[in-house]
Amino acid sequence: MLTFIGLAIIVIIVALLLTEKVSPVIAMVIVPLIGVLVAGFDLGQVKDFYTDGTRSVIQIVIMFIFAILFFGIMSDVGLFRPLINGLVKLTRGNIIAVSVGTVLVSVVAQLDGAGATTFLLVVPALLPLYKKLHMNPYMLFLLLAASAGVVNMLPWGGPTGRVATVLEMDVNELYQPLFSVQVIALTYIVALAVFLGLREKRRITKEFGTLPDVGELIAPAQMTDEETRLAKPKLFWVNVVIFILAMAVLFSGKLPPGYVFMIATSVVLLINYRNPKEQLERINAHAGGAIMMASIILAAGTFLGILKGTGMLDAIANDLVKILPNAMLPYLHIIIGMLGVPLELVLSTDAYYFGLFPVVEQITSQAGVAPTSAGYAMLIGSIVGTFVTPLSPALWMGLGLANLSMGKHIRYSFMWIWGLSVAILASAIVIGVIPLA
Repeated sequence: MLTFIGLAIIVIIVALLLTEKVSPVIAMVIVPLIGVLVAGFDLGQVKDFYTDGTRSVIQIVIMFIFAILFFGIMSDVGLFRPLINGLVKLTRGNIIAVSVGTVLVSVVAQLDGAGATTFLLVVPALLPLYKKLHMNPYMLFLLLAASAGVVNMLPWGGPTGRVATVLEMDVNELYQPLFSVQVIALTYIVALAVFLGLREKRRITKEFGTLPDVGELIAPAQMTDEETRLAKPKLFWVNVVIFILAMAVLFSGKLPPGYVFMIATSVVLLINYRNPKEQLERINAHAGGAIMMASIILAAGTFLGILKGTGMLDAIANDLVKILPNAMLPYLHIIIGMLGVPLELVLSTDAYYFGLFPVVEQITSQAGVAPTSAGYAMLIGSIVGTFVTPLSPALWMGLGLANLSMGKHIRYSFMWIWGLSVAILASAIVIGVIPLA
């Protein structure tokens, strides 16, 4: 019963997000509430689920609010304009070069293993370039999601650490065979970037009659009166130092991310806009996006709190493996791996690795499959889909920075990501990382 209700909640929410029939907040608040009441839980228990769920995301909410304010104000003062102009000159308006560059920038940004900081670094830097070239911003998110997902196989990435924890083995030892898989995967993603770049060139030419003029692109864009009023060219290098210091403290882990952006936002406001009226004006200018993202993440927290607290996620993970014929059991890890990306839509990361994986590993071990093989199959099969699911807070933040839709992102990226995942899994089998016998 819990499995059925849990799946119904998830399927309805994903359907509502994809079709955009209601806002994400309404979908993630009302649907789980109806589900938990139908399942027979009382209001006292619902209160506990809500409390646990919102408590688990409150630090993320704080980070999102002040990160959006910080990057918005940094954009106002003109920090990113020289970077965008430099990228345009470097690529000379070449759509394919921008597509491949997106992959390379995303790989570097994800090396710290933190998805949130990857979106914070890549989206504000590349989105204006995509807009200037008339490129589809959802292609940026597809390439960013795929690249960051593959890099997340690193030993300090969350999924690899979770698999190592379940298998009770050294994470670096577990990772060693995955390096070759990462190289192959990134080769596939670069090839996809070239293909999508070619397709995007044809679309832009068809839609606008011609590609953007390189000469016009390289020439600095004329600033509007409002942009000129807000820009602080004399403080450019001061703002660069503030930005670098904020990122350095963020990566160091010395302070919570939310507090880092809280401090950085206060400092950048104080230095660039001395008048309290101007400071409040800048906060109000970006508050809409910040509040929207905060409300979505809090709603997602209550959604996950209900799924976890009621035991629905555990029930789904356990029941999924009971519907397959016995003949398939020696290949269960590969089957689940092939379904890894769709499962990202219905299972949280912890439910997938700490709920479903131990069950799969136990069943396949009895059929003679090495525990590491089961771990590799499930890890490789799902990790590319890390950022194509509404259960990813980092993805919500990235889409919020770009003012884009989760449903449209899933529609645009899902099949490409799933295809990449299956291709990478097949390659891992071919090179022997996941033996078939």
